[in-house]
Amino acid sequence: MKGWLLGCLGALVVVGLVLFFWVQSTYNGIVVLEQDVTAKWAQVQNVYQRRADLVPNLVATVKGYAAHEREVLETVTESRSKVGSIRVTQDMVNNPAEMAKFQQAQDSLGSALSRLLLVVERYPDLKANQNFLELQSQLEGTENRITVERKRFNESAQAYNTRIKQFPANILAGFFNFRQKAYFEAAPGSEKAPVVDFSK
Repeated sequence: MKGWLLGCLGALVVVGLVLFFWVQSTYNGIVVLEQDVTAKWAQVQNVYQRRADLVPNLVATVKGYAAHEREVLETVTESRSKVGSIRVTQDMVNNPAEMAKFQQAQDSLGSALSRLLLVVERYPDLKANQNFLELQSQLEGTENRITVERKRFNESAQAYNTRIKQFPANILAGFFNFRQKAYFEAAPGSEKAPVVDFSK
């Protein structure tokens, strides 16, 4: 009887240890994935801030040549202001509605910048201005970085979201309140090719 009791106790200890190490390993794995999402989110914010910092210089340069294009310049300035007014937090990636609001403001600024660059085509002197060319090049590079960082963020969020939904990790994720991360999505209408018309 004593041997049987010791055997059961030993089995319980082994099961307890296996369960402990499984919980520890799964929890730590989810934390690593969540920290990767956090780091990628910080990089997305970084490149968006770089774009926002370039906008005033670009607008000022264009304004000198195309002052009567007030509507376009005001749209760019207003869009940048909206982007700047959004309070960006780490929790934003856990809230799809806030993430959509952030993305909509960024898409609006991107659209306004595209219209501004189309206006520039009407001003050959501006297109030849070294300061403008440098700013335009920096902006194009920043837009490429934004695309790359958004892709990296989505990949990281996908790995994290997949992990917290897999069984049996989903039980642990629910217990420790690991929440799904939102994704960046394409801007509405981006499936259509833009119309370029220099006749105006």
